[in-house]
Amino acid sequence: MTRTRSETLTTPDGTHLAHRDHHPPGEPTATFLLLHGLAGHQGEWDTLAAQLSADGHRVVTYDARGHGASTRTPATTTRAAHVQDAIALIEELDLAPVTLLGQSLGGHTALLLAAAHPHLVKSLILIEAGPAGPSPDLPAQIATWLDSWPIPFKSFDEAEAFLGHEAWARSLEKREDGWHPRWDRTTIIETIAELATTAYWPEWSRITCPTLLIQGEHGTMRPDEPAEMLTHRPHAHHTRIPDAAHDVHLDQPDRLYEAIRTFIA
Repeated sequence: MTRTRSETLTTPDGTHLAHRDHHPPGEPTATFLLLHGLAGHQGEWDTLAAQLSADGHRVVTYDARGHGASTRTPATTTRAAHVQDAIALIEELDLAPVTLLGQSLGGHTALLLAAAHPHLVKSLILIEAGPAGPSPDLPAQIATWLDSWPIPFKSFDEAEAFLGHEAWARSLEKREDGWHPRWDRTTIIETIAELATTAYWPEWSRITCPTLLIQGEHGTMRPDEPAEMLTHRPHAHHTRIPDAAHDVHLDQPDRLYEAIRTFIA
């Protein structure tokens, strides 16, 4: 039976990272580190973590800085800080060589880590994530999205209906007047500041490990981004998941799991 241990790691800049280590009985066949997207939380991976653990893999999930049960307003929110957080977990928990699997912003963090520290990474799986940029309108778009949330939500059911997934509603905390996000608005917007001004094609081109790009049929990647990614790295694999939008892991968890299992086989 899989053992799940919940702990907190403190990084050199004082940021607390809440994480869970799902360890199967015996020696794991592979090790995964799962990275969630912007304004998300590690609980989004519960279904996939259970599926991978049942196959004998060790799976570690965590709340990124500024998210979930990790430090709400960390000292910095740079792309480099997010990469260093993942490295700290890999080294502290002795995960290397690890399969990095990230969605959206978490996928971007995984991409940068694989490019800069290839010795730590066995393979890379990106879900609705790539190197395209710059995106000058991104901070304004994210701000508009966050401001559209009718906070506080009066009930869990109302939150689930608005956000579209039960997993998103589970990221909220209940207070006397209703359900509130755990994130800080300014911190979330600052987290994507560099994506508004920078493209990361050189980093993508430097990656050497086996790579799978997973795209939702109705996702939000730029129309030409997957093809251009394969032009830069023709040996990378690409698959589109039917009936899935940006949150492929929540829209089509079983199809996602099958795509991952096929890739790592």
